[in-house]
Amino acid sequence: MNVRLEGKKVVLRDITLQDVEELYYWDYLAEDREHLQWNGPYKPLPPATVYDYYVKYKNDLEIAGTDQPRHRLIIEIDGKLRGVTGRYFIDEVTNWFEIGLAIFDSRYWSGGYGTDAFQMWIDYLFTHVDTVRLGIGTWSGNERMIGLAKKVGMVEEARVRKARIVRGEYYDAIKMGILREEWESLRT
Repeated sequence: MNVRLEGKKVVLRDITLQDVEELYYWDYLAEDREHLQWNGPYKPLPPATVYDYYVKYKNDLEIAGTDQPRHRLIIEIDGKLRGVTGRYFIDEVTNWFEIGLAIFDSRYWSGGYGTDAFQMWIDYLFTHVDTVRLGIGTWSGNERMIGLAKKVGMVEEARVRKARIVRGEYYDAIKMGILREEWESLRT
């Protein structure tokens, strides 16, 4: 089963082998790499090769076309790869995930593309994964992500003061989340 979700502005779809080099391009070679200034800028991007990216996305490529819930989906805008969604475990015992997205091409920021993609990603995960909550972790300077999380129904659950250093300044670490029952009530 291939995953392809069509929203108002974006398509979320399975990753393909052809996407791997483009994902590498956006992180290491593109002139527009502004997304790296916002998506976890307190963790520098380690040196990597295209081969490293094939290894990084190997599991995603293997489960594409199966009935397993996805860990990542490509964000396609106007028929082109423009970003990616993702999820990772915080606690496997309770099926607690943190999720996120990055729109690489900054020309598509603040136009509703992220909102469309993030809402579909949350809907997909609550529909296909046995979890009672989804959350994000970000930094207080990332006002776009905080605003996006609020738009889709997440609430601030924790603020760890001065826990992140970005470009030499301290920022708070922010945790936001949404429970399954909150998501269900927003859907009705």
